Amino acid sequence: MNIYLTSGTPEFMLSLKEKHANEKMVVLHGEGNAVLLHETSGATVFQTPRKYEVIDSSGDLSDQGYFVFNNIPVTDEGRPIFEHRFKNRARAIEDEPGFIAIRVLRPIGTDTYVILTEWTGPGSFEAWQTSQAYNKAHEKRGTDEGIDKRPNIFSSASYVTTYRTAPKKEDE
Repeated sequence: MNIYLTSGTPEFMLSLKEKHANEKMVVLHGEGNAVLLHETSGATVFQTPRKYEVIDSSGDLSDQGYFVFNNIPVTDEGRPIFEHRFKNRARAIEDEPGFIAIRVLRPIGTDTYVILTEWTGPGSFEAWQTSQAYNKAHEKRGTDEGIDKRPNIFSSASYVTTYRTAPKKEDE
């Protein structure tokens, strides 16, 4: 399974989705931009997409969620360590209230992995970040056993981007 991403205006992303209604696509609205996500085991219809291979997943992506992309640049040497960590994760996130789906995405042509999670809303994601399950999933961070203390496998700092499946209203 692969995920392809392309960016553009919200109107153009929606028109692409409607044009390819038989494909699994989700229009995501961010801060000043829109992204169209295409999940498929076949080829994409996008001309110049960002390409990812799904190496772990749970749940089905929907058109009704709040998406969090944890973008993590990883060195070539660090890829096996990073992937091992996520392929052997605790899987506790799946039991959290408001959780919809997760995709661990291996980049094709870049160094930035994406841990994509979908939630019912921002509140459910924030609750996850303060939960026992989150603490358990990240308990080795900062210790000698933690992935962040091994020889540096990260090529630069990670960053988070968030999206909604509907445009943000002015009063939110």
